[in-house]
Amino acid sequence: MPRPSELDPSVSPIAFFGYELRRYRQEAGLTQSKLASRAGFALGTISMAETGRRPPTEDFARRCDEALGVDGALIRIKEMIDNVSARLPAWFRPWAEIEQTAEVLRTWEPLIVPGLLQTEDYARVLFSGEPRASAGGVERDVAARMERQRILERENPPMLWVVIDEGVLGRRIGDDAIMAAQLGRLLEAARLPHVTVQVLPFVAGSTVGLLGGFVIAQVRGLANTVYMESAGQGQVTDRPDDVADITTKYEAIRAEALPQRASLELVREMRDRWIGN
Repeated sequence: MPRPSELDPSVSPIAFFGYELRRYRQEAGLTQSKLASRAGFALGTISMAETGRRPPTEDFARRCDEALGVDGALIRIKEMIDNVSARLPAWFRPWAEIEQTAEVLRTWEPLIVPGLLQTEDYARVLFSGEPRASAGGVERDVAARMERQRILERENPPMLWVVIDEGVLGRRIGDDAIMAAQLGRLLEAARLPHVTVQVLPFVAGSTVGLLGGFVIAQVRGLANTVYMESAGQGQVTDRPDDVADITTKYEAIRAEALPQRASLELVREMRDRWIGN
């Protein structure tokens, strides 16, 4: 479990809620156990909320606010969380909350660069291509995507394991400059100690995972959860059979992928091609 000092309240509204909950509890002279008793929740629920590993429900925020006597301060932070979530499609919000609290994320993407590693321009082109896209809606979606990426900048970021198909590197999204910058972003991200980027080459001949991308989230104290892409929207599940199936697919894909060093050499080569076009 992360030490209290490791929680950065600037990372996300969920982290800010946990930071403030702990601060108000300590100012009230209560242990986590005593707050749990007063608010009517399990000790583990209080602990996970304080460390930013579990987003607060409306009921949780209200009851903790009342137990601590902070005059609606926690309720207002919960409203801020809801306002940020409102930028995202309703079907995606449950996954966004899981993503914020994950300790490990394992991603496979056969078509595009994963959202957590996209540049603003790359994401903007993707959102602009959606049917009935509006300028305001596109900018809202881009802002929400960039906000999600802040989890990689916090003091205790998740381990991010990314495998992409080689076709992602050559698929034009926008213009040459956008593609060059996007592949440059992959190279920059891969230098971070908590990010690994691998490429599944064409020569592997693998057909596993070609029907859609997915992400496996590992959250301490909870069962693994999977996000699976589908037409128009995704599906989130923690059913053991589904998680086991996707995990097996991920390991099969990663076994055929190039090692990171060779993968980054390929990314660098493709970036230079986009620069030279």
